Amino acid sequence: MIQAKNIHKSFGELEVLKGVDLDVKKGEIVSIVGPSGAGKTTLLQILGTLDKPNEGEVLVDSIDFSKLGEKALAAFRNKHIGFIFQFHQLLPEFTALENVMIPALIAGKDQKKTAEKAKEILAYLKLTDRMEHKPNELSGGEKQRVAVARALINDPGLILADEPSGSLDSKNKEELHKLLFDLRDKFGLTIVIVTHDKDLAALSDRVIQMRDGQIIN
Repeated sequence: MIQAKNIHKSFGELEVLKGVDLDVKKGEIVSIVGPSGAGKTTLLQILGTLDKPNEGEVLVDSIDFSKLGEKALAAFRNKHIGFIFQFHQLLPEFTALENVMIPALIAGKDQKKTAEKAKEILAYLKLTDRMEHKPNELSGGEKQRVAVARALINDPGLILADEPSGSLDSKNKEELHKLLFDLRDKFGLTIVIVTHDKDLAALSDRVIQMRDGQIIN
């Protein structure tokens, strides 16, 4: 599913990634762990096409990102990759339903069909009665489930999650952790998670440790 080879990334004189190689199989849940500053989030952003390496190549489903122009890259990202961030990144002026629909509408999909699908996903995530609420009317756990629904709307094969439970209390953390594995089993997703949460990492199929810009195991 993912092949990253010899990934280097620098910001000015600061070398953040120092020749990272990573393979992730289809249907696998992988957690990337390590201390702050290890390069975890930078690697995740490169895997998600949100940033480019200074050196090396990334392939997702055998598609080489370096061969795609900016427009094609944005379209690939929108269709094939779903993102879940620590602080959900919901747009405050839109309802939960509208937030979920946005990636599909950006992709040019039919609005009525998109609304129907978004409602189905929100219902699956037990948010039927919260669809018309705006983010400031939702709990932390509800906001993160809306973010999960948004990540799923375009049927991506890959989900990239950056500290997805970092801002949640213990109960909501447990629910989100279970949800990620349920989604993998239901939709056949491949999920890569950057996390400091030892409980979440322990549940994963594989744990990758990073330190000082390199994978150490």
